[in-house]
Amino acid sequence: MALDDKTMGELREIAGRYPEKRSGLLPMLHLVQSVEGKVTPDAIEACAQILEISAAEVSGVATFYTMYKRHAVGDFHVGVCTNTLCAVMGGDQIFERLKDHLDVGNDELAEKRQGDQYSVSLEHVECNAACDFAPVVMVNWEFMDNQTPEGAVQMVEALRAGHDVKSTRGPKLCTWREAERVLAGFPDGRVDEGPSAGPASLAGLEIARERGWKAPDAAAVPVIEKGQADD
Repeated sequence: MALDDKTMGELREIAGRYPEKRSGLLPMLHLVQSVEGKVTPDAIEACAQILEISAAEVSGVATFYTMYKRHAVGDFHVGVCTNTLCAVMGGDQIFERLKDHLDVGNDELAEKRQGDQYSVSLEHVECNAACDFAPVVMVNWEFMDNQTPEGAVQMVEALRAGHDVKSTRGPKLCTWREAERVLAGFPDGRVDEGPSAGPASLAGLEIARERGWKAPDAAAVPVIEKGQADD
């Protein structure tokens, strides 16, 4: 089905935020995912029409980035980091435990059981830039730090049952579609809900304060002219 008038209007609004409207493609794709649950052929055509580019160009972007889905995902999309540090700290075990518990493979949607209020999907994800809290799991792109295999299972079951679950550094978890709308640039008013940084991330700052360290004055930093670097 074609996108409704409200969504088309919001897609045009996003495109209008940028000097070059094609720069709005990424948030536009997030918006269509908030409406359709995935990037549909109709959504690709709509974005191409508004941005005056080809559907092939839109499709190329939508298939390049793993955050854009061409298939359905759960109300809560769980991503487990399995890059080096998280893997060493237990990320591989968490991913295997959740695959076994949910009976799914990578980037698959678990069957919604009788009595489940929400659905869950699972994906292995690349580095979340949160190594100081490894192993890290993300739910709809919100951080769940210092996870364990059994803790991750308990979290998934709480989400399925409809219980409120708070991210470690951020707000209470919302659904996939609600999160996608925020990523499209339509705030949900919860930007200040929950802490934005944890002690591990602030350790360097605390040491600097204790020792009186400050960043150098930009005016005092010598400027290296072209050619000097080779001398």
